[in-house]
Amino acid sequence: MTEQRHWRIERDADDIAWLHFDMADTSTNVLSVETIAEFDAHLQAIESKPPRGLVVLSDKASGFIAGADIKGFTSMESVEQAAEFMRGMHTVLNRLESFSFPTVSLISGFCLGGGLELALATRYRIADEDPKTRLGLPEVRLGIHPGFGGSVRAPRLLGAPTAMDMMLSGRALSARAAKKVGLIDYAVPQRQLLRAAKMIIAEVPAPYRSGRLARLSNHPLVRPLLAKYLKRTVAKKANPDHYPAPYAMIDLWCKYFDNPSKMYAEEALSVANLVVGDTAQNLIRVFFLQEEMKSLGRKNKFHAECVHVVGAGVMGGDIAAWCALRGLRVTLQDQSPQRIAPAMKRAHALFKKKLKQPRLIQAAMDRLMPDVKGVGVERADVIIEAIFENAEAKQNLYRTLEPRMKATALLTTNTSSIPLEVLSEVLEDPKRLVGLHFFNPVAQMQLVEIVKGKQTSQTVANQAAAFARQIDRLPLPVKSSPGFLVNRILMPYLLEAVVLESEGVRPELIDKAATDFGMPMGPIELADTVGLDICLAVAETLAQSLEVDVPAKLREMVSNGDLGRKSGRGFYSYNKGKPEKAKLEGATLPADLTERMMFRMLNESMACLREGVVESDDLLDAGIIFGTGFAPFRGGPMHHIHTSGSKSMKEKMDGLNQGYGERFAPDEAWDGL
Repeated sequence: MTEQRHWRIERDADDIAWLHFDMADTSTNVLSVETIAEFDAHLQAIESKPPRGLVVLSDKASGFIAGADIKGFTSMESVEQAAEFMRGMHTVLNRLESFSFPTVSLISGFCLGGGLELALATRYRIADEDPKTRLGLPEVRLGIHPGFGGSVRAPRLLGAPTAMDMMLSGRALSARAAKKVGLIDYAVPQRQLLRAAKMIIAEVPAPYRSGRLARLSNHPLVRPLLAKYLKRTVAKKANPDHYPAPYAMIDLWCKYFDNPSKMYAEEALSVANLVVGDTAQNLIRVFFLQEEMKSLGRKNKFHAECVHVVGAGVMGGDIAAWCALRGLRVTLQDQSPQRIAPAMKRAHALFKKKLKQPRLIQAAMDRLMPDVKGVGVERADVIIEAIFENAEAKQNLYRTLEPRMKATALLTTNTSSIPLEVLSEVLEDPKRLVGLHFFNPVAQMQLVEIVKGKQTSQTVANQAAAFARQIDRLPLPVKSSPGFLVNRILMPYLLEAVVLESEGVRPELIDKAATDFGMPMGPIELADTVGLDICLAVAETLAQSLEVDVPAKLREMVSNGDLGRKSGRGFYSYNKGKPEKAKLEGATLPADLTERMMFRMLNESMACLREGVVESDDLLDAGIIFGTGFAPFRGGPMHHIHTSGSKSMKEKMDGLNQGYGERFAPDEAWDGL
């Protein structure tokens, strides 16, 4: 009898085999060596006594299958070991695909990566139409591409444009979107899933076949042309030297699609080469850092129903909109309806973009209430103060809020620079104040710094982290100190870029040096995007307590009203929000350009770790990756220091110190590495 530790099989009166996946000792199904072996044993038993039909389904409330066991990838020591694992999975899924009787994947919740590759091997796919159902092939985000046959089956089923878009972007589709492109056969309400599976086995309709144009996209004469286009498109977002996986996948499809058996073999080898490489190993590390941050939100069972946001500016308004999008009832307070109106308009645009359906958009708008008089304070579980950066104004606000708040409510501030110890001086119960420092744009930036002052209760800090997870953000616990973590590490990097520009280095060259290193945006364009007035304010705050020199050029530009993108002019001029950049043909990067910027950031990282702004190297790396976009393929600032050789990096710091002055003096923490 086949073992049923992770999989359980039942045959009903209609001779339909129901193969239930319920991975032991976990809330999430993943494809590990053990679960795959047991799955294959069941398939072989089914093969020896064929049923009328087979349905593969999950018993987990969380979803179908989250993908392959990523931990297993970190232990693969050689290309051959990794390739053998992929080839073994090909054998299993080819067995499933070859069954003569109808096979159905019954999908509810997430169906990602290897989970979707398994579903593609069944003849039919039926999914729960609930918005929580998501289907995707996100392997590229881990520095690899589909390796369980997905690169063969997806283009064959959907045509190259749709399949490649899914695999190159890593984007997940809703059940309705998946039905529209042919990825699934039916999207039905959850209560009808079992009935739909029985009907499809009884009726055995013709499997989905893509249209003529989609099939033509896989033609040998079309593939080279489409491959060139795909590579040009990918190059706009991913440097092939930093992220080889998407280019490897395009080449795989272009060269071998006409020969499936050869393509399976090459897929296994391609993924094997990628998975043992530095990029994939570092991106897998980033994935686990993200999971570690998520776990910080599980230290407390705090759950909010109502949120009250004070301050309807860009940050406050967008925080309120995000909370409403995530299902909370939100009241948004400011001094007049006219101040709140722009925030409501931006919220509607966000809901329209994310939710699409008019009914869902309206429901989200109904959850977001303008509240000039602040009547939402009394019933709020979380109050988020997001007014302008002035300690006295914030303290005056807290004096009015505290007597009206529920005893169990969180009082949080979105301050980016003022110490919580100062802000809490006016509170009767100072331990209830905690920082919830969001980043702009709120809907895109996952990180939220959970700022704990000396007075903040650890329970309150844990509650704030739980709230961050409730609204699908990543909580990063930091100590209340100048600039906290992200702004403190980011600002020296931005200021050095301003110094370089003042020395006559073209802004375009400065930005190119940073993006060549792997940053998502150059520091000059980033400063313009953040707002030069904001940069100046943060720099001056840091200068009060840290050795930070504020460049005269930055003060001069702000005083002239050149604030960056929002004013139409900063270091660049802006046309419809886009920077006008000169071409760099023939230009060469000055010596030390990259090192001057990046070592300011690395040195400040060392100082923050020494001072205990965060608890560990891993949390610092996670915070800077998710807070600044620091080159994920390098694994974070501290990981980059360790893997590049801390001794040689310290020597470079000494050289910069001698050449450019005290701002490059190595932090004492370098001596401890």
